[in-house]
Amino acid sequence: MSLEHFEKSAALSLGVELEMQLVNTHDYDLAPYAEDMLRLMSKIPLPGAVVPEMTSSMIEVSTGICHTSSEVLGELTQIRDALVKCADKLNIAIVGGGTHPFQQWHERRIYDKPRFRELSELYGYLSKQFTIFGQHVHIGCPDADTALLTLHRMSRYIPHFIALSASSPYVQGQDTAFDSARLNSVFAFPLSGRAPFALTWDEFTVYFNKMAHTGVVKSMKDFYWDIRPKPEFGTIEIRVFDTPLTIERATALAGYVQSLGCWFMNDDTFMPTEDDYLVYTYNRFQACRFGLDAVYVDPATGGHMPLREHILMSMDRIEHHAASVGASASIDLLRRSVERNDNDARWLRERQGEERLLAEVIRQAAERFRGGMGHVLRA
Repeated sequence: MSLEHFEKSAALSLGVELEMQLVNTHDYDLAPYAEDMLRLMSKIPLPGAVVPEMTSSMIEVSTGICHTSSEVLGELTQIRDALVKCADKLNIAIVGGGTHPFQQWHERRIYDKPRFRELSELYGYLSKQFTIFGQHVHIGCPDADTALLTLHRMSRYIPHFIALSASSPYVQGQDTAFDSARLNSVFAFPLSGRAPFALTWDEFTVYFNKMAHTGVVKSMKDFYWDIRPKPEFGTIEIRVFDTPLTIERATALAGYVQSLGCWFMNDDTFMPTEDDYLVYTYNRFQACRFGLDAVYVDPATGGHMPLREHILMSMDRIEHHAASVGASASIDLLRRSVERNDNDARWLRERQGEERLLAEVIRQAAERFRGGMGHVLRA
């Protein structure tokens, strides 16, 4: 197998993918309705795509190629409204969040698709445990070398992405004490983690060819890295986000990525080094465990500071870049969230503290995902 050619794409273009939970409206457990949802959704003209995922209680939706976060929001709104309409017809609900709080992994069914069957045979029970839900953000890069440089610059901000999107505090009915427990399931896969340190496409091609020669990988799809190049799209894909509870937050996260990308591609900013990764796993763990309360170790200086402060510093640094790409509203939404020490994991814990019943928390999360849809489509 050879590495695909890195296609041309518009610099800073955006694409967003969301993995969504399908739950019944009886006890709000996961429900195996992916095939029915895909059938109904296929009848509605929509941007992007709607596709199955590993197990039959989840689907993935994606935008088309967007150029601003407002375009992302417009497309996600259309998709969200169609999801809610189709779910209502099936008497199920659509929910965000990185994990379902009380589903039992052994009850899941692998979706009947050759690649998913192949992965199930390879990874065993991990495949069913992969019933977790993430947001992926693609950002367009003008060429392959810029893509790799942007990827490694973006890696310093992986803890920021995790803390801002964290929405998976519960697993199998238990509070895990993590804000993002979802990523612990991802880390179990052998080809997860960080990308190799290559700053040119020629270097990366050498690495890929060596891996392909071992027979371990056949394509870029076999890598579950936190950020990976997507040569067929001309993008890099950031994969550490939990699926947020609302499309507004999903959009804001995409706007944050685009603003950082604008800084990286247009300013003579820092040059990443292999030593950046000395603290990478530690920073990532801190963000998964403590969310916005994490400690961030600056890879350049070795200094320790609250992650919350570093996120706010980054937002100040990219403010004019955000304005130039039309992402100021995205940064403002996230900034207010950080200043309140608020993310979706906290919202879920607060609801559970009030309700003492995770099924009711999921019901409320489903209503939250509906947003302005309210009860209109139930009439």
